[in-house]
Amino acid sequence: MDIDLLSKMVRELILVHDRVALPGLGIFVADTVPASFSDKGYTINPPYRKLSFRQGADDDGLLADLYASENSVSREIASAVISDFLSGMREVLEKKKNMVFPGLGRLRATKENNFFFVADEDLDIYPDGFGLAPVSLKTHQETKEEVSSALDVLKDMIVEPVDDSAEPAEPEDDAVEPEDTAAEENAGTPAEEACQADVQADASDDTEDADAGESSSSAAADDIPGPDTDSVPDDAAETGDAGKSVDEHVKTADSPSAGGLHAGKRKVLYGVLIVLAAAVLMLVLYMVVARIFPEAVDSLLYSPDEYELLHTPDE
Repeated sequence: MDIDLLSKMVRELILVHDRVALPGLGIFVADTVPASFSDKGYTINPPYRKLSFRQGADDDGLLADLYASENSVSREIASAVISDFLSGMREVLEKKKNMVFPGLGRLRATKENNFFFVADEDLDIYPDGFGLAPVSLKTHQETKEEVSSALDVLKDMIVEPVDDSAEPAEPEDDAVEPEDTAAEENAGTPAEEACQADVQADASDDTEDADAGESSSSAAADDIPGPDTDSVPDDAAETGDAGKSVDEHVKTADSPSAGGLHAGKRKVLYGVLIVLAAAVLMLVLYMVVARIFPEAVDSLLYSPDEYELLHTPDE
């Protein structure tokens, strides 16, 4: 029996049991610690089992049973071998204050010989948490598998299956529309031809009337002797120029311009000024009449009873 074999047996038993006793020394206890947060909530720590040691004299017989089965000895012999080894280990622990359990940690003693256990940092005695590791929310990066699976889910959500057997109804509507437009064009053609025929007939009548008028005017002009061009005075040309200037003035007067708009605004402004002047004049006239004929004004403003009270001298 040596410390390596003892550590191996304790490890095998603690994976299955929550307690493993060292007779005459104490008990190894495995407590399950749930998942927790650290680093101000930015790191998620998975659950694990924490191994500790409690000093005492309990004996559950697990070590003796395992040693007896592996070495093919009786349970009594196994218990005696384990007890002798643990008693010697206790003496060494009280002297050196430190005993190493390979693969588990260190069992130490205080000055008062109180025993406590310090587990190794990489100790893993939680089979259900195999493969779990702390996750940092600061540095977590998605793997290619996670990205591809997320993209597949998005594609399934966006792309919807299309039924190829369904026939679109739009081509039928498009085929009907040309027939309707052709019918409308055919229906509108006779009406347009009739209108064009009427217009041509009216134009021919007007042309005949104009030709007749020109022939009659030309005959009358032949009967009347023409004026002598040499006897026409130069004033006629000036008269024609004056007539053209008058016509242009009339056209410019008829056409709306900015000057007309300004003239309208001026008329409105003049009207407002006239009303204000009349009001001021009426006010001045009222003040003059009130000063010259105060009794007449009082008779208009007050009733007969009030007028008598105003003009009755105080006794």
